[in-house]
Amino acid sequence: MGEIYLPVLILGILGALFGVFAIAAPTFLGAQGYNRARLDSYECGIDPTPQPIGGGRFPIRYYLTAMLFIVFDIEIVFLYPFAVAFDQLALFGLVEMALFIITVLVVYAYVWRRGGLEWD
Repeated sequence: MGEIYLPVLILGILGALFGVFAIAAPTFLGAQGYNRARLDSYECGIDPTPQPIGGGRFPIRYYLTAMLFIVFDIEIVFLYPFAVAFDQLALFGLVEMALFIITVLVVYAYVWRRGGLEWD
């Protein structure tokens, strides 16, 4: 019984070794010297603007966009089982999925009308 788990164990060991290598390799292979440009934050060649202590205010639009993305991803997650079991669900499954999609479209229309998809 134990020999069937041997490939899983080998794969786990290889994954762990790769993780250790990925963390340790830059220490040995990377540049060793530090300079001002390397210690600065990356801003595409533009000097970073000074930020207030504590980071300042962060626009709420980023969070709203992320939440919308998650909502529509969850919709796709619910559509996969429906697509797989479409034959067994028959008319009941079709009606339930239509109600689900209508609900999501109502939310989408509401967000669109409120300007949640506009990026200023």
